[in-house]
Amino acid sequence: MRIFVTGSIAYDYIMVFPGKFRDHILADKMHVLSVSFLVDSLQRRRGGTAANIAYNLALLGERPVLVATVGEDFGDYRAQLEAAGVDTAGAKVVPAETTASCFVNTDLQDNQIIAFYPGAMAKAATVSPAELGAGKGDMVIIAPNDPAAIARYVEECTAAGVPYLYDPSMQLPRLTKADLEAGCKGAKILAGNDYEFGMMAEKMEIPEADLRKRVPITVMTRGEAGSLITVDGQEHEIPPAKPEKVEDPTGAGDAFRAGFMAGYRRGFSWPVVGRLAALTAVYAIEHRGPQEHSYTTDEFLARYKANFGGSDEAESLRSAKG
Repeated sequence: MRIFVTGSIAYDYIMVFPGKFRDHILADKMHVLSVSFLVDSLQRRRGGTAANIAYNLALLGERPVLVATVGEDFGDYRAQLEAAGVDTAGAKVVPAETTASCFVNTDLQDNQIIAFYPGAMAKAATVSPAELGAGKGDMVIIAPNDPAAIARYVEECTAAGVPYLYDPSMQLPRLTKADLEAGCKGAKILAGNDYEFGMMAEKMEIPEADLRKRVPITVMTRGEAGSLITVDGQEHEIPPAKPEKVEDPTGAGDAFRAGFMAGYRRGFSWPVVGRLAALTAVYAIEHRGPQEHSYTTDEFLARYKANFGGSDEAESLRSAKG
């Protein structure tokens, strides 16, 4: 089984304002708002849902195929993903365009002002896993992306019988009831956090319990409460892994999906699949930036044992990564 990962690829520009936004915004002048914040720091980090998932899959010994559109500024980013073990052949460069960019300004109270420029992502529907040979024996991950691209991937996979993991998450406000019904209809796996499952159920006008019956496998993350995997009506409660520190939750959900897919592809039992996912997510939480962490197989398995006890299934990761 090959894993094709679709979704966004972006550069995240992280800024910190050494004050509080509220101290510089006049409530009675909101209709003519004009403010400028001098920031203390600026960092550019690699991000985007597809790239984050693919990076974490590569850390677990997979060779995922990245499917997305990028700008002419993607050269260094591509090299870093390839070095990690990601197949970037499906990352299509859009001429005269930049890779999607997210500008995040955070104040001392963790309030954020965010601007997102889609750039090349607006052309994501011009490339697809089908064009790269994805078939019934493979798995496609449909992560948040340009809505037209999500619709195309859902339609193509459903028509061809290609199994896919459907993860609309951040694009839920843009998707309609019909979009979600189509996405769930052909999905093998539905993923999201507990809030997103509630939002999907509300948009589809069905109880959340019914939503988790519409797709053969659902995986719902619940933060510190762990996660819930439901397979053909049978529920598996998954405990969380313990982080050594909490630096930044950005990318934790993407890492979780990567760990889930790595275990699923190997045919592990559901409790082990969930625990692999939980531990993979912890590494993202412990670093500022969704692709700033790394680990060896020995380090990963040592933490797995410390959190969940020994597992012969998990130990078989050694044969994949070495």
